[in-house]
Amino acid sequence: MPTRKPLLPDVARRTAAWCGVLLLVAGVAAVAIWLCVALKTAVTPVLLALLGTALLGPVHRWLTARKVNRSVAAGLTCALLVAVGGGAGYIVVTALVDTGDQIVASLKDTAQWVVDHFEIEGVANVDDLADNAKGLIEKFGASAAGGLLTGISLIGSLVTTGVLALLLTFFFLRDSDRAVSLAHTIAPRGTGDLVEAMGRRAFEAVEGFMRGTTFIALIDALCITVGLLILRVPGAVGLGALVFVGAYIPYLGAFISGAVAVLVALADRGFVIALWAVGVVLAVQVLEGHVLQPVIQSRTVQMHPAMIMIALTAGASVAGLMGMLLAVPVCAAAFGVIGELRKGYEAEHDGVPEGS
Repeated sequence: MPTRKPLLPDVARRTAAWCGVLLLVAGVAAVAIWLCVALKTAVTPVLLALLGTALLGPVHRWLTARKVNRSVAAGLTCALLVAVGGGAGYIVVTALVDTGDQIVASLKDTAQWVVDHFEIEGVANVDDLADNAKGLIEKFGASAAGGLLTGISLIGSLVTTGVLALLLTFFFLRDSDRAVSLAHTIAPRGTGDLVEAMGRRAFEAVEGFMRGTTFIALIDALCITVGLLILRVPGAVGLGALVFVGAYIPYLGAFISGAVAVLVALADRGFVIALWAVGVVLAVQVLEGHVLQPVIQSRTVQMHPAMIMIALTAGASVAGLMGMLLAVPVCAAAFGVIGELRKGYEAEHDGVPEGS
């Protein structure tokens, strides 16, 4: 009986198969993102708790290694988080509030300097621009608050999210030893080891990102603050606090905070000091890119800058500022999972005898 000739060549059939796989993955990802946005009230505390667990995991393990009860160790770790996070938040907010007017005035002077020296037509006074921008922000904030909060105060929502994230962090730390057995329980038969390896790799990527980013942000903020203090730039402490907060948004946060510092130096101290401020910011960025990141984050998933920018853009379009903060660690976890899948696939095919 003659064999039937395939309707499509082999290349076309392979392409169609891959297109089907890509469409399936894209559909699943779209449904997952839609569910996360629809259930953001519950998803946001879970993601924040996972980041907190990744950051505080070494402290909890250090306590349990010294025979401290797991519940007590988790409680002490969460208390440390509240103390350190609250103290750091108080310092950052106080520094920004104390120097905020000075920074805004310096930025306004910079804008006026640009208008005067470049003879920009149609702009009579920077104060008018500032007032108009303030009015637009107030109108936008009012409409956004009316649509998003739906009668619930913003402070209450933030407090609720923070309390839920803290409680979940406690439970995640206390019951982290049960995660392996849970992975083997819910995994399909024969895939428990692979699911465990993927979970470990994803969490290690997030853990390394959180620890490394926090340490790098602290070093960047200290170096830039010291440099701005030496240059006698006004609001140096507040600008350093802005650098620390912005470091959690890779590339974009450092660029914005560094640009603000340079503009403030230009407005208050002149062109020469602004050039020195540029030098300080660039020196810190070179130190971060060529020394700190390779050394501190050498064991985490390394992502190309283009991938990071795409992730930040996608996160911002899905969940705004919170999406930008979560985009990179989520992508790092995803790359860790993909790496484990590829490793398992290669190991499986390496073990297949030739000709089989």
